[in-house]
Amino acid sequence: MSDPVVSPATLPPAPAPSVVPARMRETAEAFEASFLSQMLKPMFEGLSTEAPFGGGEAEGTWRGFLVEAMAKQAVRGGGIGLADQVVAQMLKMQEQGE
Repeated sequence: MSDPVVSPATLPPAPAPSVVPARMRETAEAFEASFLSQMLKPMFEGLSTEAPFGGGEAEGTWRGFLVEAMAKQAVRGGGIGLADQVVAQMLKMQEQGE
């Protein structure tokens, strides 16, 4: 059997130029949130929360989710500028054809 012929008409349309930077921004912000989460994590490791308002096994289990949510909120509030730098590098690499 022969392979099907690939022509421009059978290829999916290329994303619009305005969509690519939006996706880049989203990826860069996810990276910044992940970075901030890792930086915040040690801050909470030694924290001791006692009864009546905290403690227990469940708190330790859910603490990682809290740290992650705090990092995402920090990025939504402007972050530390890491996402801006990542987007700039991604655009530079795209211009260079890498």
